[in-house]
Amino acid sequence: MAEQFCDVGGGITLCYECFGSETDPPMLLIMGLATQMIGWPDEFCGELAGRGFYVVRFDNRDIGRSSRIRGRPPTPRQLVTRKIDPVLYTLSDMARDAAGLMRELGIAPAHVVGASMGGMIAQTLAAENPETVRSLVSIMSTTGNRWKGQPKFSLYRYLLRRAPEEREAFIAYNTKLFEAIGGELPFDRQRLRDMVARSYDRGRDPAAPGRQLGAIIASGDRTEQLRTIRAPTLVIHGSKDPLVARSGGKATAEAVPGARLMIVEGMGHDLPDAAWPQLVEAIAGHSHAADRAASGAPVNAP
Repeated sequence: MAEQFCDVGGGITLCYECFGSETDPPMLLIMGLATQMIGWPDEFCGELAGRGFYVVRFDNRDIGRSSRIRGRPPTPRQLVTRKIDPVLYTLSDMARDAAGLMRELGIAPAHVVGASMGGMIAQTLAAENPETVRSLVSIMSTTGNRWKGQPKFSLYRYLLRRAPEEREAFIAYNTKLFEAIGGELPFDRQRLRDMVARSYDRGRDPAAPGRQLGAIIASGDRTEQLRTIRAPTLVIHGSKDPLVARSGGKATAEAVPGARLMIVEGMGHDLPDAAWPQLVEAIAGHSHAADRAASGAPVNAP
């Protein structure tokens, strides 16, 4: 389905796209920091749809073709000291955007899958709007605890600076960034470069990544909030993630009651092609099991 737009309330319009049959159980994919919805590759979405889900991906606020938030991003000093002033928006606001999209599309409750910052938004959604979440999958994410899931020091030069303005320089810079945060598993470099190029062409605001990062930091440590989540939860983390250390995934699984932790060997902070069979199987299996449990059917039923 072609890209569409939806007013989700609060003056926010989200750009979204759907895959699969509307008669199948809905699955909402939430992407991470400074990454557009096309960070969920078309083929990956297609595979999930092929496993029996109506898949919806969307641009978070302040990215891609969704609404921009006016305001200066936090300074590097504010980001380092974790004192954000003013707070333009938080993860709770972004979770309300997602809830609004589900409400307007009539797909709540949905299976919710979030990656990186998207995992944080998904966690917040499950805690604050539990009626919208059938099941939760949190990928390469963390709880907001400042001592868990911290990036390697060498990556701060990417996190605290803006990408170049010129198109080819932007593509080269961001392709190198995605390669730097990747792991050891094979991936399609041309697909990665094409995704970065499409992102540039779909729309960009150099200040937006800083505002999104400010939202993460302003939301603080969410560990206690995560303890209130009741949706069946699967936490997935790469063993070689340099951006959100493995401890972030472990802390998430420990905080959410009954959550299961799955470590993908060799995966970094990415969705490499080589991991797709494992990821799709895990996400689909977890979501179908949650539906069976909700219906009263045996969890291990075919």
